[in-house]
Amino acid sequence: MSNETTFKDLKLSSALLRALSKEGYTVPTPIQAKSIPGLLEGKDLIGIAQTGTGKTAAFTLPILQRMKENNPRLIKTLVLTPTRELAAQIGESFTTYGSFYKFKRTVIFGGVKQGRQVQALQKGVDILVATPGRLLDLMSQGKLTLKNIEFFVLDEADRMLDMGFIHDIKKIISKLPEKRQSLFFSATMSPEINKLARSLLKNPIHVEVTPQATTVEKIQQHIFFVDANDKEKLLLELLQHEHLTRVLIFTRTKHKANKVATFLNKNKVSADAIHGNKSQNARTKAISDFKCGKTKVLVATDIAARGIDIDRISHVINFELPNEPESYVHRIGRTARAEKDGTAFSFCAADERNFLRDIEKLIRQKIDVMDHEFHSENAKNATGDAAKPPPRGQRNNFRKNRSKSGSGKPFNKNVRSKKPRFQRR
Repeated sequence: MSNETTFKDLKLSSALLRALSKEGYTVPTPIQAKSIPGLLEGKDLIGIAQTGTGKTAAFTLPILQRMKENNPRLIKTLVLTPTRELAAQIGESFTTYGSFYKFKRTVIFGGVKQGRQVQALQKGVDILVATPGRLLDLMSQGKLTLKNIEFFVLDEADRMLDMGFIHDIKKIISKLPEKRQSLFFSATMSPEINKLARSLLKNPIHVEVTPQATTVEKIQQHIFFVDANDKEKLLLELLQHEHLTRVLIFTRTKHKANKVATFLNKNKVSADAIHGNKSQNARTKAISDFKCGKTKVLVATDIAARGIDIDRISHVINFELPNEPESYVHRIGRTARAEKDGTAFSFCAADERNFLRDIEKLIRQKIDVMDHEFHSENAKNATGDAAKPPPRGQRNNFRKNRSKSGSGKPFNKNVRSKKPRFQRR
């Protein structure tokens, strides 16, 4: 498909074209252009694509066009997603693109009381977007059936497996009708993912819009070698720069996400944290405040942030490098969405050096090293045991010993006199 292809060329219905025009969309993304024609013909699909490529519209548009409006309302479409946030966003997409249809949709997920979700199901819905746990729970209570499903979408399959949902997914698939159209999306294709896809799909079309496990080309990536005790100081310095307008920060743990957000707020940088221990209402409010600009910074763990689709994130900062290199690709893909540029900064302490080596091996490139006030040659050159986190039982002692060694003193913001030189090293 050429860049001149329009949604009208894809033979979408007038109702969908009106909804797309209302949103200002005329030209499909590559995955939309490659997927929609085959899906309109009723074919199964396996799509390999990073988040931010437009894959949600790639499946919502043809499903809406192929669904038939009838009463009583029966669940004809099921979209299975790993996280609450992604489920909510997919639900919103069905509402947006289906604004000139009469379909009813609802979203169900855990972390909240089931009352309202059950009420919506009892009123009758055509489209159900769900996370696996809550879906199985309501099925076991007899609150819904999947026997009328005509369209099934498994989204973020790789993350589903990472989160331990494989058995839940198999239980759900076993309850689906044999005759259906199935769509399968994943950012990566491991042997286990491939096995699941083969068990789910029949003669699928295969769409891959970017080389597997590669990063978005428009993202500028930079690494900052820094001792762990200097990371907060470096972060505060970076956030003083005006071009960091909407910043998503990643940490490996919930505790660290809270700690970083608290530190930033104490230093007059508006920030909030989201992770699995936060209530659904707290997470929804944090994302809403971030979207509207009430907070400048959102600090998140990988699972909490998976599927978050927020426009105009100027920077992603990896306060801690992920221990799985694939997660790095997912993280930085939060910026440079919708054909826009973006920047990813990553902090690397000595005990994360091997994580960086794994990331660079996966993406097949060296990340630019930035010169800055807190640069650590120790972190840059770490090898062997020094280049990986100490065993879990030794970590507290490790931190205490590092603190005694004088590698980092408590930060006094009043003594900051010079800006770091953000140059390639």
